[in-house]
Amino acid sequence: MRVLHFSDIHIGMHLREVPLRMWLGKRALGALNLLAGRGRRFLANPSKLEALAQFSRRHGIDLVVFTGDYTALGLEPELAAARLAVEPLMQAPLGYVDIPGNHDLYLFDVVREGWFERHFGDTLGSDLPEYRRDGPWPLVRLVGEEVAVVGVNTARPNPLLWRSSGRLPDAQLNALRELLCDPRVRERYVFVLCHYPPRLRDGRRDHPRHRMVNDNEFLDACADIPRGAILSGHVHHRYVVRVENVNPPIFCSGSTTMRGREGLWVFDIDGAAVRATPGRWDGRDYVLLRDAAFDDNRSAI
Repeated sequence: MRVLHFSDIHIGMHLREVPLRMWLGKRALGALNLLAGRGRRFLANPSKLEALAQFSRRHGIDLVVFTGDYTALGLEPELAAARLAVEPLMQAPLGYVDIPGNHDLYLFDVVREGWFERHFGDTLGSDLPEYRRDGPWPLVRLVGEEVAVVGVNTARPNPLLWRSSGRLPDAQLNALRELLCDPRVRERYVFVLCHYPPRLRDGRRDHPRHRMVNDNEFLDACADIPRGAILSGHVHHRYVVRVENVNPPIFCSGSTTMRGREGLWVFDIDGAAVRATPGRWDGRDYVLLRDAAFDDNRSAI
């Protein structure tokens, strides 16, 4: 099975189209950040996402997973545009699994109005709905005979201007511990999707205002997964890191479309053999860096 992991595409919209009632607080500051230069690094999103869909077909991707931040300001038109942009990737033979990022749940209006669910609710189904504790979360997909994908939602509205942290709610954390012991999940190769990487590339925790605040508890819940990987985004650099006493490695795809930092991972799973190959943008297309592949063929730590 071949799995594509991408993240943090940050689809924006022309700022003049944003209703005046939404130009308040943090969203206004975010818009100024876009105008100051950040937005220009995502101007090629449409062509890059079209190229990513072609990459997926060309490389025989079976399953596509996305680890959050479809949008820049959490606006409904951004979510609608993101849905259209990733629709070709949703046609992967074995499906598409996603979770929201902090930009997708930017402020309380997104949650109150249900904008994310309006545009991506059909992607949030679970094959083990008995483990749902917090709306659709955690979700579980049993893919083929050898892979399970588990998605948790660690994103939350952050109205404070200086904070973009997240948290895995206790109900989801407890359910995660339970379902990872279920043989229907445990006997497969398990991908756990979490927007916030629980560790940076050097093994440190992220800054308190930028991380999942209970990342240690999350890692403890995932520590003894026999075979699997933790997939994340949020930090716009691609990397893989191992954490002492935590069996699954952590893979961050970075931002797949941010100019100068484009990243992705492709996983090849064949029984006990697992290979993760990083990818980048070469100016015209996404390419795999086969010489930098990461082999993870251990059954336990």
